[in-house]
Amino acid sequence: MTRSGRRPGESGTREAVLAAARHGFGTAGFSGTTIRGIARDAGVDPALVHRFFGSKEQLFAAAMELPVDLAAVVPALLAAGPDGLGERVARTFLTAWDATPGQGPMLAMLRSAVSDPAAAASFRDFATRVVLGPLATAASPDRPELRASLAAGQLLGLAVARYVVRLEPLASTPAEALARDAGPLLDHCLRGELGS
Repeated sequence: MTRSGRRPGESGTREAVLAAARHGFGTAGFSGTTIRGIARDAGVDPALVHRFFGSKEQLFAAAMELPVDLAAVVPALLAAGPDGLGERVARTFLTAWDATPGQGPMLAMLRSAVSDPAAAASFRDFATRVVLGPLATAASPDRPELRASLAAGQLLGLAVARYVVRLEPLASTPAEALARDAGPLLDHCLRGELGS
């Protein structure tokens, strides 16, 4: 008979949950992965997963080693109102990348999304459901799915150019200045007039 609940040693249990989460998100994507399934695979009670990580979004961020809790960042980005939203999004995005030493986990996630269809689906699902989808929906009722995709394209292009290709002067421009320059592009994606 298999016991669920708490394993001996908190860090071992936490690592088992993270390993199960990485596997789940990598194979079933964000929407296809459940806290209950992760708990089952880790051999723990779902309540313990919630105690360690809070929500599925927070577990995803921890499993993918994201330097910020993006689910908590979205309400803060929206709280300041629609004006300057693009710049705030760009600043948050760039700050998260720059805060990751060597950008290791972030680069690994980006490279996985480019080369592995399952990783791409998980990343895409998380970005559109948890981050850019809510931002685009709050910014404009006009085609929020398209707006979220346009904003994602801008941000992913920026990440590839700055952190992978290291295109100059983009790579060495301070994040604050780059956020001011990229902000209007993101504002257009999120709030501007779209073609028919």
